[in-house]
Amino acid sequence: MGLFKSDAERMLDGIIQRLQMNMSNNYKDNAQANFKELQETFASLRDSGRLKGKALKKYEAVLEDYAEKLKGYSHKDQKPYWH
Repeated sequence: MGLFKSDAERMLDGIIQRLQMNMSNNYKDNAQANFKELQETFASLRDSGRLKGKALKKYEAVLEDYAEKLKGYSHKDQKPYWH
């Protein structure tokens, strides 16, 4: 339920929402930029103690999931259609 989320969780959820939107629209470079932003924001919130307990574990799992999904997810790795 989103009613009782901390500001830190809402911040991460906003980045995840943009990441998902860019992935669904096949905006690979933007999705990679969002993932980098997610990693940096997560690390900052974790290190400052603003993200703890269940929320910390949840977003660690989300990061691992997106890291796997985004391996090789870029336009430079894409083969041209004429080959």
